[in-house]
Amino acid sequence: MPDRPGRRVISYITEKMPVMITKVLEVDNHTATIYFILLGFPTRPDFQLFLFFVFLAIYLLTLLENALIILAIRSDGQLHKPMYFFLSNLSFLELWYVTVISPKMLVDFLSHDKTISFNGCMTQLYFFVTFVCTEYILLAVMAFDRHVAICNPLRYPVIMTNQLCGTLAGGCWLCGLTTAMIKMVFIARLRYCGKPHINHYFCDISPLLNVSCEDSSQAELVDFLLALMVIAIPLCVVVASYATILCAILKIPSSQGRQKAFSTCASHLTVVILFYSTTLFTYAHPKLMYTYNSNKVVSVLYTVIVPLLNPIIYCLRNREVKAALKKTIFCKGSSFREDK
Repeated sequence: MPDRPGRRVISYITEKMPVMITKVLEVDNHTATIYFILLGFPTRPDFQLFLFFVFLAIYLLTLLENALIILAIRSDGQLHKPMYFFLSNLSFLELWYVTVISPKMLVDFLSHDKTISFNGCMTQLYFFVTFVCTEYILLAVMAFDRHVAICNPLRYPVIMTNQLCGTLAGGCWLCGLTTAMIKMVFIARLRYCGKPHINHYFCDISPLLNVSCEDSSQAELVDFLLALMVIAIPLCVVVASYATILCAILKIPSSQGRQKAFSTCASHLTVVILFYSTTLFTYAHPKLMYTYNSNKVVSVLYTVIVPLLNPIIYCLRNREVKAALKKTIFCKGSSFREDK
């Protein structure tokens, strides 16, 4: 029959195609990775449920705190100052910072399927790196603002103009976005074998480098150099600013004056110590440290706990913010009751 050769070809293709596809996938296995598996916190199901409610409460409280601070600063004319402009930027940043990490983590607590797509992982990593780098630089800018306020109080309104504050805040975001983009160019093009298991609860740089099946030394070098710039330069600015602030405070003759001057920067200094210490502890270690679950606990500190504590620290240590928050909450509450 004339169609027998065609049938034989079809039969041959049908028999051999699965083998051919398997071989192609084996050869090109590196680029075939379309998802990762986040190991998260391997615990009992009942404890997973407990962790879900704990982290859900923390997440919602963090959103509420930072949203209230932004609303209070915008609605109170007395807080339209450079210090509070940068604080509102920090609160806005941390709203998104926790939102990049927490929702996926909460879903994984309730689900047996802890996979994340390749694009989803890279997107999460990009925005996480953006917000971390932006916060490093923003905290340094806030330290510079406190330096000018305490060391040059008479020239403070002239130096810290609205234009300069806007430029500094925009520069923080631009540096964060650019740094993250450069890192992603080197990380996203790495080859990952099979079904990589990431020993973390979100996509971070070191855990991703651990599961790459090719030489990642170039990506590690770029990550190290950019991290050195983003961490070391702002840290030097912070240290230099507070060194001059300390010298200026010690020159104030009255103890009351010294206490008042120090109280204006105590909140920021506390936030700096919390954020820098936890992140430096994590990223100062080599990538192999991510094989230990203890590092996840430290990561929880700066991805979940620090954003929760920052608004509380500013409220406890700053009377103006505390008064503005009370006014905002009670005014909103009374207007809501009047509407009813």
